[in-house]
Amino acid sequence: MRTLTYFISDLHLGAGYISDPRAQEKRIVGFLRHIAPTAKRLFLLGDILDYWWEYRDVVPRGFTRFFGALAELADSGVEIIWFKGNHDIWIFDYLPSEIGMKVHDGVMVTSLEGGATFMLEHGDGVGPRPASFRFLRSMFRCRPLQKLFAAIHPRWTVGLAHAWSAHSRKTGGFVPPENAGHTLVEFAEHYNLTASPRIDYFVFGHHHNLLDQTLSDGSRLVILGDWISRFSYAVWDGKEMRLETYPE
Repeated sequence: MRTLTYFISDLHLGAGYISDPRAQEKRIVGFLRHIAPTAKRLFLLGDILDYWWEYRDVVPRGFTRFFGALAELADSGVEIIWFKGNHDIWIFDYLPSEIGMKVHDGVMVTSLEGGATFMLEHGDGVGPRPASFRFLRSMFRCRPLQKLFAAIHPRWTVGLAHAWSAHSRKTGGFVPPENAGHTLVEFAEHYNLTASPRIDYFVFGHHHNLLDQTLSDGSRLVILGDWISRFSYAVWDGKEMRLETYPE
């Protein structure tokens, strides 16, 4: 019976630093098929692909098995919501129309089964962030700059994107340190004191670490880890939120 909501983030499919990309994709596809009998909804909370750019008439190669598994879920009635991260910002209309999913950019506040209220976001758009990162984030979403970038031949842009991604990971540019979750704790604590509706669960990715922390007002902050080394996800059954790994 399909009653569960699943949350995953930071798969980084296609990243050059993944030692065995085929094995990683196979494991992710195995997870998607594993949840198929029970999934009502799947939230992909950003950086699912390490780089993706949809041109008007062509799309990048790769990820066939992953996209096929997502399409199977969508065709069977599973609601799929893909949040844009800082690596897969440039999803436009191809993947939503081909797979049958929704794409969301920014914060989402929603109520799920059981009446709990969730705040969902990739994690790079909430809490304190360096000015340089905020500048890059706005630049990457600038439509005139996107049009200029699209005019460059992919032989140059794809290599540049993957080189930048590898350098950012090596230097810690886009991936916060393991203790960076405390900034989101501060954000969540402050939010429930000053804004409404009250959030029961704050769920983010981006930080690549695992965190499940109860806040001072009883709400919870969950950071989802990644699918580079942790293979972690969260599941909501209408009463309880759990962090798990695949395979168990």
